[in-house]
Amino acid sequence: MAAAAKKWCERLDADTARSVLAGAEAVLFDCDGVLWRGEAAVPGAAEALRLLEAESPLGGKRLCYVTNNSSRTRAAYAEKLRRLGFPPAQPRQVFGSAHCAARYLSHALPPGGAAYVLGGAALSAELEAAGVAHLGAGPAPPPDSAHFGARAPLDPAVRAVLVGYDEHFSYGKLCLALRYLLREGCLLVATNRDHRLPLEGGSAVPGTGCLVKAVETAAEREAFVIGKPSQYIFECVASEFNIDPARTIMVGDRLDTDILMGNNCGLTTLLTLTGVSTLEEVQSHLESSCPERRKLVPDYYVDSLADLLPALKV
Repeated sequence: MAAAAKKWCERLDADTARSVLAGAEAVLFDCDGVLWRGEAAVPGAAEALRLLEAESPLGGKRLCYVTNNSSRTRAAYAEKLRRLGFPPAQPRQVFGSAHCAARYLSHALPPGGAAYVLGGAALSAELEAAGVAHLGAGPAPPPDSAHFGARAPLDPAVRAVLVGYDEHFSYGKLCLALRYLLREGCLLVATNRDHRLPLEGGSAVPGTGCLVKAVETAAEREAFVIGKPSQYIFECVASEFNIDPARTIMVGDRLDTDILMGNNCGLTTLLTLTGVSTLEEVQSHLESSCPERRKLVPDYYVDSLADLLPALKV
């Protein structure tokens, strides 16, 4: 699986897939746009994963799921995999940005420290499971409240601000986040930088990255980012399962998160065209002389995970 022996962005036909899969011991999957779209599994994806996990010449792979979505817990992802017909997965196989942020803060916070959270119930649940004291998740006090962000009493234990997906994001929360971040040594952590979340029919909604940018602008400093393309989220996988990057495949649908992380971490990268990024974008990066843009180019691509079936069924 040495990168030097492969072409940039080669179509993964059956023969090539057999060679690539034979050298792999673990396969990491992004979820939305790769395994499913909304509540519908990508055709052939569940069967491909079952064959990758089964005891067979090209099977026996460790499967893990790596997502930037901080609005679901690990357990919720495991349940969705089951519901959509994928191989049964344990929550410990799921590495969401919420869980990994909780993991990071459990080590980074000083003893007795707490986090002020811009996020929802899933992020709060993952922090609680990791034993991280926190406050702020959910709706904010209204502007006429004595606890509105600009004048709320500050909790002396807060030593970090964590920004995740927050449907209740408000000016009051931004005020309170800044007030905590003005404390010397207060950490600024973000689950991910995804600026836009695509919806069915070509529509989209703002992503967590928009909220992160607002907090960074107010605080006049950058956040430590947990999710892809940050290497930290892969380090969580590698430390949990002791996997070898040189024998690991990252499968994703986004060049700027999945593929960039995989390339930065020395993984074999596979783009599936069932989600966000297109071959036209890949071609544009290939033609660029910019080294940073070349990092967005995957080793291989498939139209969908169903393309792996001919190789896996032999």
